[in-house]
Amino acid sequence: MSLSRGASVSADAVAHRLATDWRVWTASVAMMLCSWLSYVDRQILAVLSPMILKDTLLTAQSYAEVVSAFSIAYMIANPLWGSILDFVGMRIGMLAAVAIWTVASASHAWMAGFLGFAAVRALLGLGEGATFPGGLRASMDSLPPDRHSRGIAISYSGGSLGAIVAPLVVVPIALRFGWRAAFLFSGALGVAWLVMWSAIARPPYLPASGQGMAPPHRMEWPNPFERRFWALVTSYALGAIAIGPILYLSPLYLNRVVGFTEADLGKVLWIPPLGWELGYFFWGWAADRFAANQERPVRMFLLLAICATPLAAVPWTGSRAIVLLLFFWSMFITGGFQMLALRTGARAYPRERTALAGGTASGAWSAVAAILLPLLGRWFDQQHYAAIFGLVAIMPLVGTTLWLWLSRPTPSRALSV
Repeated sequence: MSLSRGASVSADAVAHRLATDWRVWTASVAMMLCSWLSYVDRQILAVLSPMILKDTLLTAQSYAEVVSAFSIAYMIANPLWGSILDFVGMRIGMLAAVAIWTVASASHAWMAGFLGFAAVRALLGLGEGATFPGGLRASMDSLPPDRHSRGIAISYSGGSLGAIVAPLVVVPIALRFGWRAAFLFSGALGVAWLVMWSAIARPPYLPASGQGMAPPHRMEWPNPFERRFWALVTSYALGAIAIGPILYLSPLYLNRVVGFTEADLGKVLWIPPLGWELGYFFWGWAADRFAANQERPVRMFLLLAICATPLAAVPWTGSRAIVLLLFFWSMFITGGFQMLALRTGARAYPRERTALAGGTASGAWSAVAAILLPLLGRWFDQQHYAAIFGLVAIMPLVGTTLWLWLSRPTPSRALSV
């Protein structure tokens, strides 16, 4: 009896510490900076694409294929790094990953043709595959359950923040020193993050083994024969697919179709990612508030799917303001799909496999992007803009429909309820 009472007191003390100690947020904030860095690094090519394509004579399709090389490597790297981080721990794993992509990002400065860009882009994707599995794991390990969605939102929000900051920072650098200097700048940022992570990736800021959980005895890959795998894949990859086309093709669309100059792009490209950033926090809060105990937040998924469809209207307006507003809105909804899919997906997996779940989601998204972007790039060269935005707008609805079917209760679960 005394042992049980002592255990209860100990558990209450731990819960109180988690609720009051500001340090429990440190790991999520550090991973926010990591995702911020990753999107600054990957967005440099997109933001400066009109300048780079003009200098290197690459076509839009070749550019999309370079982006696809990143996506293919990123697809493989996400579940791989998820398993590695679960196995070796966050400290060593993230140091290795960020070191790899820092070298890759800086190496863009010496590239001049398709093969060189494709090679360093693939290496960048290989390293950056650790970003979001690490962010999910850090938040789930260091925060109490009623703060998980907000912790995930913080960790992931650096990506959208990086997409906001990138044009504001790299365009002035490129206009003054050339586009190659922008990639050298990103390499310096990577070194700074590595120094910071070395200092804070330890208790009390980051739990040594996931709040008492022992690390897995072996590395594992996602199991495609499980329904939870496909439920996570469809809800995240198809629901959040707009990230790729908007981030990578919107600069070209705004430049070639709407009439923005390179200098103009530096002033407006922060607007779509701002919607993404706000979407993380709004939908993260909404998930904690309205779906904290729901394994299947059906109404919220359906709401997001319906709200994703206005993107199809982009080619039907010549207004600069409306085009930017539609991009902003689509990214806002995309943040909601990410938060909801990650929360429901992580709950379906054991806690010791949290990073693997995050890697599965991001890897699936990258697989879809690797297939889709070259097609969209070819359609872009052919000026099939209605087909591009119509397809991207309908994919979240398809993903939600598949998720509803895949996540449905089994007969045994229905009887038990």
